[in-house]
Amino acid sequence: MTRATPVTDAPLADRDGVIWLDGDLVPWRQAHLHVLSHGLHYGGSVFEGERAYDGRVFKLHEHSARLVASAQEMGYALPWTAEELDAATREVVAAAGLTDGYVRPVAWRGSDTLRLVAPDSRVHVAVAAWPWPRIFADGPRGIRLHTSRWRRPAPDTAPVRAKTAAQYALGSLAGQEAERAGRDDALLLDHRGRLAEATGANLFLVLDGALHTPPPECVLDGITRRTVVALAQDLGLTVVERHLAPAELDRATEVFLTGTAYEVQPVTAVDDREYPLGEVGTALAEAYARAVRGGGTDGGGRPAGAVPAAVSDEAG
Repeated sequence: MTRATPVTDAPLADRDGVIWLDGDLVPWRQAHLHVLSHGLHYGGSVFEGERAYDGRVFKLHEHSARLVASAQEMGYALPWTAEELDAATREVVAAAGLTDGYVRPVAWRGSDTLRLVAPDSRVHVAVAAWPWPRIFADGPRGIRLHTSRWRRPAPDTAPVRAKTAAQYALGSLAGQEAERAGRDDALLLDHRGRLAEATGANLFLVLDGALHTPPPECVLDGITRRTVVALAQDLGLTVVERHLAPAELDRATEVFLTGTAYEVQPVTAVDDREYPLGEVGTALAEAYARAVRGGGTDGGGRPAGAVPAAVSDEAG
């Protein structure tokens, strides 16, 4: 597997351009936060990962709305609406002259106080955008996963509905463990030992010709996940949302991941199990590639965002 060559080897803090910070475009190298910022110390920052295709951010408003909701879940309100964040993102993408690339909005409590409970601390928001190729230069040709010892927490023990730094600490640890094992990414189980997700991507299995995916109870209900569910239904596939035991990996004919970074990424191995590059994952990858450049539809003429629920078939 060939990973994409970075556009630049320069550290993210040392690049040209501008970043939208608290309402203004500021020079890239001047977009700072103080070392005593609350979000740095207590993991309360929230963020989004977005992709621009042909200069247009896919599902922009859904991402902006989720950023607002994530902040609320973490106990603070953003000083900008989702619509204002949409406008800020478009401004940044235009200023960067970006066609295909990555967009990172992030929000955090500032340095007004380091008191753990800081309801009156000022909230800051930044949006950065830069060229970023696909993760794998030769396209979605399959990655290998290592089942991690780290597990996703129960929904009453962590802010599982928020895309927050606090949640991604586990993904970082699991990813390091997987790389030490010589694998590309990690597979995490949930607190009950059921299949959950990868470090930052949702999981799908093909079983008896149908698409099965864990319910978003202790994992983020990804925007790409919902898009792929809609695309699968447009293709006539049965989509089943249910709890999945690790043993079901033994009878899966295909496994793949979905996420803004991965898009639709086939999995060719989970530990000692191996999988082919199958027709279902390939068809969905192609459908997704059309959707992200298709002028705001998910496929089948459905407006972006109008994603039906997966078929529910809870299995304990």
